[in-house]
Amino acid sequence: MSDIATTAPEDELPFGTFDAEGNYVPRQVTEDDLGQSFEDAIAGTLVDVEDGQIVNGTVVKIDKDEVLLDIGYKSEGVIPSCELSIRNDVNPFEVVKMGEELEALVLTKEDKEGRLLLSKKRAQYERAWGTIETIKEADGVVEGPVIEVVKGGLIMDIGLRGFLPASLVELRRVRDLQPYVGRVLQAKIIELDKNRNNVVLSRRGYLEETQKEQREDFLANLKPGDVRTGVVSSVVSFGAFVDLGGMDGLIHVSELSWKHVDHPGSVVSVGDEVSVKVLDVDHDRERISLSLKATQQDPWQEFAGSHRVGELVYGRVTKLVPFGGFVQVGDGIEGLVHISEMSAHHVESPEQVVTPGEELWVKIIDLDLARRRISLSIKQAAEGGELAEEYREHFGIDEQGNYTVTDDAEREAAWAEYFEELGEGEEPAAGGVTAESTGADTSPAVDSPAVDDPGADDLAVDDSDVVSPAADNSAVDSPAAESPAAAAGVEAEPDAG
Repeated sequence: MSDIATTAPEDELPFGTFDAEGNYVPRQVTEDDLGQSFEDAIAGTLVDVEDGQIVNGTVVKIDKDEVLLDIGYKSEGVIPSCELSIRNDVNPFEVVKMGEELEALVLTKEDKEGRLLLSKKRAQYERAWGTIETIKEADGVVEGPVIEVVKGGLIMDIGLRGFLPASLVELRRVRDLQPYVGRVLQAKIIELDKNRNNVVLSRRGYLEETQKEQREDFLANLKPGDVRTGVVSSVVSFGAFVDLGGMDGLIHVSELSWKHVDHPGSVVSVGDEVSVKVLDVDHDRERISLSLKATQQDPWQEFAGSHRVGELVYGRVTKLVPFGGFVQVGDGIEGLVHISEMSAHHVESPEQVVTPGEELWVKIIDLDLARRRISLSIKQAAEGGELAEEYREHFGIDEQGNYTVTDDAEREAAWAEYFEELGEGEEPAAGGVTAESTGADTSPAVDSPAVDDPGADDLAVDDSDVVSPAADNSAVDSPAAESPAAAAGVEAEPDAG
C-alpha cells in the first residue's frame, strides 16, 4: 500500500499527503477557475429585467389568487389572478398549467413586499396590438369568441378586449345579447385607439360585405305591390322591422293599422308572423318600406259597402270642435255632425247639445269614400228613419226598415239581445267599438279639428234648416236627451240591462 501511495501522482490520490517533515498536506480539491468573485458568478446566471419588459418563464406554482413564474430572476415572478386573462373573474387553474411556458410583462421589479410583479394579459395585449393594427390597415377581419355582455354591447377576445356595440352585432338591432356568449364571431375593426385602449368592432359591417351579392339579388326580385310573409324582428317607437327572409323591411307606424296607433307594440310583437305588402324598394339605400294595413280590410270600404245615406247608426261622441262634433260610428270610422245639424233650434256651441263620451243615434247625410268623410245629423235622426242593417235583426222594423216596436218591454228586450251579441253586455259604441279617438289621419269629415268651418257645400247643409236666434230666444232643448228616432220609437241612450 505504501508503494502505491508514493508512486501515484498527487492529483490522483484520494487522500492528502505528508511532507518531508511528516506533516499532513490536504489534497487540493479544486482551483479558482471562475476568474471573478463568487457573487459576480451567481449574478451572471440571473436575468436582468426592467419595468415594461416582456419575459419568458415557466409556471412553478398555481394558487387561487396568483401564479408563480420562474423567469431566471433571483426570485419567482408573481402574476396576480386579475392579470392572467382579459376575461374577468377567471380561475387560475383553468388559465395555466404547471410547467407551462408563457410570456409575461414586468409590471414592477419590486413592489412594497419585495415581489417581482408580472402580467400575462398585458404581454398578450402588447403582442396582439401589433397584429390588430396590421389587420386594420389592410381592412381585414378579426375573429374571436364573445366572452362577456356589457352595457351597450359585447366583448370579444381578439387577443385584447374588443367592444362590439349591440347595434352592430347583426344587420338589425338585437335585443337579447346573452345567446352570443361563447360564440366565435368575425368582425371588422372600425375604431382603434391604443392610448385609450379602445377597439370598436362591427359584425354588421362584415355581414354587409359578405352578403352584399345576396342582398342585391333579393332586392332585384322584390317589387312594390308584392305581398310577402315575414317575422317581426324588432319593434321601435316609429314602427316595426320585419325579417323577409333575406333582409329587413320597415312598417312605419302609420302603416300598421287603419286605426290610430299610440305605439307599434300595441299592434305587433317580436316573433309575430305577419303578411305585409311592399310599398317601396330603395336599391341605393337598401331600404324596404312595408305596409301591414294594406293586407287588411279597409274599414272605410267595409263601412261604405254596408251603409247608405239616410240610414240611422248608433255612435259615440269623441270630441267637440267650434263648428260641430265628431262621432265614432264604426271601428276606426268617425263622422262630423256640423253644428247646424245638431238641433232644430239655433245652437251657439256644440257643448249645449252633446258632450264627449255621450252615445246617441245619428243619421248619415253624406258619405264620401274617396275623401273618407262622413257627414252626420242629430237633428234629422230625431225625425226617425231607416235603421242600418246591423241593427235590424234585433229590432222590429217595417218593410221600409223603420222601427215598429213601441212597447217599452219589447224595446228593452231588443237592446238586451243586441248587447248580448256584442259580448257580455258591453255598451254599443258604433257597433261595439271603443270610444277613443282615431287620430287626425282618420278623421273623416275634415282634415283637422283645428281648421275653420268647412261650410255648407262640403257638408250638404241647407241653410234654410237653421232657425234664426231672433226667431226663438227660448232655451235650447238637446235632441240627444230626446228619442233620437222619435218617429221610430228608438231610445237615444239605451240601458244595457
